[in-house]
Amino acid sequence: MNHLTAVIVDDEPLALKLLRSKLANIDGLEVIGEGRNGRQAIDLIMDLSPDLVFLDIEMPGLNGFDVVKNLQNDVLPLIIFTTAYEQYALDAFEIHAVDYILKPIDNERIERAVERAKERKRGGDASNNKPRLINAIHSIHQSKQNTSPHMQERSASFAGNVGDSQVEHKIVIKERDEITLLKQADIKWIDAAGDYVCLHVDGETHIKRSTMKELLDELDASLFKRIHRSTIVNLNYIEKVIPHTKGEFFLDLGEYDRIKVSRNYKEAIKAFLTER
Repeated sequence: MNHLTAVIVDDEPLALKLLRSKLANIDGLEVIGEGRNGRQAIDLIMDLSPDLVFLDIEMPGLNGFDVVKNLQNDVLPLIIFTTAYEQYALDAFEIHAVDYILKPIDNERIERAVERAKERKRGGDASNNKPRLINAIHSIHQSKQNTSPHMQERSASFAGNVGDSQVEHKIVIKERDEITLLKQADIKWIDAAGDYVCLHVDGETHIKRSTMKELLDELDASLFKRIHRSTIVNLNYIEKVIPHTKGEFFLDLGEYDRIKVSRNYKEAIKAFLTER
């Protein structure tokens, strides 16, 4: 039998208790941790490496979408959202093959979602988890935005007219009706998710439509190094290096950000540390 370990996260104690009781009846599933908010969800995932997370979307502080955006693709487990979200969000989940359980929680839906998670684990589909999730989140954000044609035209015109001298050492982010210019020095780390990249700055995550290669061409090579096939780090934010298994290790980038360095890219970080 295909065994799965799971973490459950919900800010409502009764919802957490109900989900726990229902999951206890599913064979081949072991709940190894529980959390009440997005920050606890991230900590549990980093510490326990579960196969699967049942994740509430609407939580104070970091919501379920924020949890997804704040984790590397290579450490992100399979996600099943538990939600009372509107239909447009559920449509996006269906289009991008994102699993969800609609509240109030239904036994049959839980069993079906867990079985699909087992199939994805057996088939190795978990490695493509974050691109699927980010595509769904991006679609939901677009659906929620009621931007006027005038605003869209003005934003597009602004983006097209920003001169090279103005965006030097900055990354342009177009998010709905806003354009943000991020200073490269402020970006802690970046990870790829299919056709998008997630840029982590001051506790916020900005999503930009770009490949990793395209973004690397824009970044200051003296500041940024690739540490995984889908992750780039700003060397100036490394505060601690923690050994991990199989020649890998983690980098602490302040209180809340921890990212994994793969064996294939560890020499770049070792060289940086030796130079210090």
